Order: sequence, then structure tokens, then C-alpha cells
Amino acid sequence: MSDDPHGGAPEEVFRSTSSVEAEVVRGLLDAHGIRAVVSMGGQTSFRITVLAPIAAKAVALISAHLDEAAATEVRRLSETLGPLEERIGHKFRDLGLLEHALTHRSRAHEDASGGVIDNESLEFLGDAVLGFVIADMLFHHFPTHDEGYKSKVKASIVSAVSLARLAEAIDLGRFVLLGRGEEKTGGRHKHAILADCFEALIASIYLDGGVEAARAFIMARFGPLILSAGDQADDASFTEDWKSALQEWLQANGRGLPNYRLASAEGPDHRKRFDVEVLVQGIPAGRAEGRSKKEAEQQAAKFALQSLRS
Repeated sequence: MSDDPHGGAPEEVFRSTSSVEAEVVRGLLDAHGIRAVVSMGGQTSFRITVLAPIAAKAVALISAHLDEAAATEVRRLSETLGPLEERIGHKFRDLGLLEHALTHRSRAHEDASGGVIDNESLEFLGDAVLGFVIADMLFHHFPTHDEGYKSKVKASIVSAVSLARLAEAIDLGRFVLLGRGEEKTGGRHKHAILADCFEALIASIYLDGGVEAARAFIMARFGPLILSAGDQADDASFTEDWKSALQEWLQANGRGLPNYRLASAEGPDHRKRFDVEVLVQGIPAGRAEGRSKKEAEQQAAKFALQSLRS
């Protein structure tokens, strides 16, 4: 659009990071007889310009359209995510935060507009919020116990397996937003995805309602686990070194040494998930996921030992 001495210079009336949204707005203006031009407004945004004399009219049309679209979006999210709000006991002021927490990277990668952002940053924040609240809970629950005791209890409840089970308890997998490929391979039931999404959920509650809302959510779900794990920690059988415990039990019972097999390692380097299986005399005895190979091996050994003892 070139400068027009009679019509005025071009004026920006809308900007978006989504080319699809920009084209929708351009079509809206066109339908009302307003000629608009879409151009790049930098490396990651799209701008819409119209001639200056009709800019105010264009802005009013866009504003009315966006208000209507926003109301429609709120209704959609309320219908879709309302059942999850009831399960977690938190009513969101901004349901977009909850949707963001549920968006797996496979969904973001398949979105052609580039307007969908995955939940990995929220996972990072949720992990920090969870760690702080759990440490605070342990400090007050076990004021006379040493750091080693508290660390054992924390390790037993804040693990990928534990987070996935808590996610399953609120049927979180039902609401996760996945790409088509991940959907086909059973992503809604994968412990790694559920655990990450649970952490992102904690972050979304924190951002929406503050630290007290996040604390209430965490305490409701982890409180019973802390008490239970504390009882186990008082027992001599409680240990973080499940691999050694399994090896000792196998040797005492003439079963030989266990073998650990890495079944898979998925995800980016900074968020990789390891799936490990432990074999006893060549037969699978336990399997688990973890954020490190060591964590996965320890959890697999724990499950194997519990299974063999029963």
C-alpha cells in the first residue's frame, strides 16, 4: 500500500504472531469494504495496515470481532476444561493458562500458524514451585529429623512415577492436548507426558491464583504421601538405593545378579525421559521411567523388589 495524498498514509491497526489470525482479520476488514494489507512486522509478527482516514473504523471493527471471538473462546474452554477445574479444586480466572499447561510439544509442532506454545516452560516453573512447597511441608512435618531423612522422604514422593500416578488420579490424560502422532501411540497414558503435564498444571495454578492456591493444591495431593512416606522412612527397609537392595535380595535367594536394559530415551536433551527395564534371570521383573537413567533404574529395581517379595 503506497502513500496516497488524498487518502492519507498507511496506519497499523492490528499486529499478531499468527499469520492465520492476521489473514482472518484482513478478511473481516475486506468484508466491510476496507482495503487492508498484511506485511511482516519483524521476524515473528504480522501487521495489518489501512489508510489513515479509515483506521479508526477498522480498529473498531477488529475490536468488536475480537471481543466476540474471545467470548466464544472462553465458552469453549469452560465447556472443555470445566470438569478438570472441578477435579483440581481451582477455578481459573484465565483458562488460557490451563490450556497452555495441557499443551504437549507434539501439538505445538503440528500447528502451522506458530501460535501454539507447548508447556515445557511451565513444567520448569512447576517443578520449582513443587520443590519449594514440598520442602516447606517436610520442614514443618518433621522438625526434629535431619536433612538426610527429609531428602529420603522427598525422593520417595517427588518422582516421575509419583507425579504420573497423581495425574492419573485426576484423569489428567483425558485433557492433554497432543499431536496426532502422539495420540496414536497412546500418549494420554504415557507416564512421562503425565508427569510433565502435572508439573505444568502446578505452574498454571500458581500463575493464576498465586502461591497459596498452588500450595493448597499440592498439600491436598502430597500431604497423605508425606505421612505415608514418613512412616516408611522410619522403617529400616526404606531406602533410596533400591538397586543395592534388589541385588542383595537376589543374592540371598540364589537368583543371581539383575540386568538393566534401556528401553527408550525420549525428549530434548534438557528434558529427556528414560525408560528402563530390569531383568532377573533373563525375565522382566520391573520397568519404570525417570528423568535420568539412574532414577529410572532405581524405580525399576524398586518395582522388581516389591514384586518378587510379594
